Amino acid sequence: MTMQNSFYPAIEPYATEYLDVGDGHELYVEQCGNPNGYPALFLHGGPGAGCSASHRQFFDPERYRIILFDQRGCGRSRPHACVDANTTWDLVADIERLRAHLGVERWLVFGGSWGSTLALAYAEQHPEAVSALVLRGIFLCRPEEIHWFYQQGASRLFPDYWQDYLAPIAPEEQGDLLRAYAERLFGPPGEAQTAAARAWSLWEGRCATLLSNRELRDSFAADAFAIALARVECHYFLHNAFLQSDQLLRDINAVRGIPGVIVHGRYDAICPLASAWELHQAWPEAELKIIPDAGHAAFEPGIARELIAATDRFAQQLA
Repeated sequence: MTMQNSFYPAIEPYATEYLDVGDGHELYVEQCGNPNGYPALFLHGGPGAGCSASHRQFFDPERYRIILFDQRGCGRSRPHACVDANTTWDLVADIERLRAHLGVERWLVFGGSWGSTLALAYAEQHPEAVSALVLRGIFLCRPEEIHWFYQQGASRLFPDYWQDYLAPIAPEEQGDLLRAYAERLFGPPGEAQTAAARAWSLWEGRCATLLSNRELRDSFAADAFAIALARVECHYFLHNAFLQSDQLLRDINAVRGIPGVIVHGRYDAICPLASAWELHQAWPEAELKIIPDAGHAAFEPGIARELIAATDRFAQQLA
């Protein structure tokens, strides 16, 4: 199939459903491409962002059975923006439940940003189920990475955007921005909650690309998206994503036999390149692609090109 502007053409799912995973959560699941193709699982970012139609376009629909789902509290999954029974390990269990439900023996796992965190956590727990990993914008969810983006660090690169991020928080509360945001995001629904969610989400959307991208920024400002993203991210980051210190690097030997590609923008201000570099040092068998003219977002041209090159290569190797 011919690609258009690096991406495969837009496609519609051939199957959609809601999967009851317990704890009151139902996950939206869709399958696209070739029902007899090689299974590929897409893990979205955030946590809290959800999947979009464009995420299907990283995979050749003639060679892959493309599986996407919205994680707990995200996108079309129900209940929306819910953080009850919503931890990294709940999501890892959900992925295994989904694999069994769909009758998949092994699959390629593709994840970017938070999706890379979840992909690593899942692969380290279930290496026998993962045939290859394609990871982008590496986020190991360590306290220093969370502090960089939500307390001090990226603020020095984007002081104008940072001012808007600080706006909902009183000056005396700005010494612990995660907790200050949590008070607003988990308080009563209303304008204060929505304004905080918008400020949180817009901060991320504005910083995601090397060059300003209005379409991406506007999508992050939409109320339903912003509330789920802000609530779920804040919940996870207050708990260091329910990971022990350096857990993903500590347990990396579990995935060293799995082929992998790591794609990371040189100028990624949300998840700085150091984490991808450290992951590559711990997992040298994985190929590291540093994109010289990109930030964080998957749809920046150089990043998208390498991600699709990786899925194309694995389609041949795994078939």
